[in-house]
Amino acid sequence: MSSTTKPGGYRWTICSLLFFATTINYLDRQVLSLLKPMLEDEFGWTNSQYANIASAFQFTYAICLLFAGRIIDKLGTKKGYAWAIILWSVGAIVHALAIPIGEVLVSSLGWIGLAAVPVSVVGFIFSRAVLAVGEAGNFPAAIKVTAEYFPKKERSFATGIFNSGTNIGAILAPLSVPWIATNYGWQMAFIVIGAIGFLWLIFWFMYYDAPHLQKKMGQAEREYILDADAAEVAQQSATSSKKVKWSSLFNYKQTWAFSIGKFLTDGVWWFFLFWLPAYLKDQYGMTGTEIILPLVVLYSLTMVGSIGGGWFPVYYINKGYNAYDGRLKAMFVIALIPLVVLAAQPLGAISFWMPVILIGIGASAHQAWSANIFTTVSDMFPQKAIGSVVGIGGMAGGIGGVIVTKVGGALFDHYKALGHIETGYTIMFTFCATAYLVAWVIMKSLVPKFKLITDL
Repeated sequence: MSSTTKPGGYRWTICSLLFFATTINYLDRQVLSLLKPMLEDEFGWTNSQYANIASAFQFTYAICLLFAGRIIDKLGTKKGYAWAIILWSVGAIVHALAIPIGEVLVSSLGWIGLAAVPVSVVGFIFSRAVLAVGEAGNFPAAIKVTAEYFPKKERSFATGIFNSGTNIGAILAPLSVPWIATNYGWQMAFIVIGAIGFLWLIFWFMYYDAPHLQKKMGQAEREYILDADAAEVAQQSATSSKKVKWSSLFNYKQTWAFSIGKFLTDGVWWFFLFWLPAYLKDQYGMTGTEIILPLVVLYSLTMVGSIGGGWFPVYYINKGYNAYDGRLKAMFVIALIPLVVLAAQPLGAISFWMPVILIGIGASAHQAWSANIFTTVSDMFPQKAIGSVVGIGGMAGGIGGVIVTKVGGALFDHYKALGHIETGYTIMFTFCATAYLVAWVIMKSLVPKFKLITDL
């Protein structure tokens, strides 16, 4: 491509599709946490029972992520992404039928011990599992699309943009879910939010095709994408006939660095997503529409990290660092920011706004971290392996999330019985504040310098 020819911007249209898919993904995911105060009053759930429901999603999500990336790689992005959003939209709507589903499961499978579990818990565990199967496809597919449509220097920024959909979803959920539930019942909240995914499918089939098949994209832009990473493309072409063995990916320190980073930090975001409405109720007595403004403000703050975090490594790359080394430098700075969460509980006595703002800053840092840790995969792995590696790391992150959720539920019930549940939140916030520094040190130790994988 001539240096004077400006590439088009169709790749950003594709990025917007990823953004809206991720927004819908998190809208569906967050409905349950926003309805927790209402549902626990209606069904008498303990924190441990809620943790079991939430961790059922996380565990299923983690296991499916292990295979989702592989399936996306084999099916191709267009079909794979479409099936993912169909499954998770159906799963979201199924929550409205959690009670009759629970009754059927308990009556038919009571002999294996389900009879001892409340019907509502069984029904919601099943619904969360169905949701998780579909939602597991979102990030492996989105990262694969980003690698297809963006040169390396733009990938973290593009990832930051589509990953900001998690924040928009988290903002839109408290604006809509409590109102729908209050006026039309909690079942309708699941149905209305779940149906949105089917609208996205229309635009996906209208606008997406693989770059080499994309008729809506100009040749100048196609050449810009390919020329920017010519060495990578040449290497991949030379090995394109070789299939990547899933087990072989564990032989690379790069896979372990990504997976350990996800294992240690994904649980922090899960905790903020699933437990903050409960935190505002437990510590400040806020329920229903009272939680809307604090949660909207908190998740709005995360937008800064999602967009800014994707841009931050460009500063180092423009100074001459390669993409990976620049990204690691940026991630170290980002890992320092969540330390402010350590002050959330000590300052919480002043006003609930103190922990809301500080946790918002910490959650913003997570989004910046997330935009960059995802992109380390496309920095070093060939495109044909990206979905699989992201799936492995996502599984590790999901398992970390299960542990955080289960430990949190147990701590909250324990300290609630002792009359000071705030101690449980203090312990959890301490972990959330320090997890990123620990993860960065391990990642840096495993892969201290950039090394492109060329033997897959």
